[in-house]
Amino acid sequence: MLDIAQFEPETHRRDVRELFEAYLSSLVPLFERDFGLSFDVGLIVDRDMEQLHKFTPPHGHLLVAYADAQVAGCACLRRLTDEIGEVKRMYVRPSQRRQGIGRALMAAIISEARHIGYTLLRLDSAPFLLESHSLYRSFGFKAIPPYAGCEIPESFHSRWEFMELPLK
Repeated sequence: MLDIAQFEPETHRRDVRELFEAYLSSLVPLFERDFGLSFDVGLIVDRDMEQLHKFTPPHGHLLVAYADAQVAGCACLRRLTDEIGEVKRMYVRPSQRRQGIGRALMAAIISEARHIGYTLLRLDSAPFLLESHSLYRSFGFKAIPPYAGCEIPESFHSRWEFMELPLK
């Protein structure tokens, strides 16, 4: 059974931290391989946990997925402008992939973005996350140039994936 919950600090904080740590930890060897870079997962997770407010209503959402009562994944939505939302931290644990959890999270984020009133939904994605790119395209996301407000350093833009979905 799949349950998708809106983040509640008292209920979900530990699970969100765990998912953010797992997500970023899974990226470290890929960044080292493809970019020759390493980063401190703990520092980034601490920063993200301090900034969870950007993923809360009325302009954002943080959704946590539970499969059979086990924390399985998350997806975040934040405001770029009054009309544009951005998907962040879309992640499903490897052991729980291919069960429709990512698809359910993306559908829920798109629904939340429409409910907020965004007319465009954007995201950025590392070049090695090919399965994620396929999921995004299956929802109608199309490649776009780097966009204002993305958190990706300009030195990575030429190798990064940027996508957009019109919501009207």
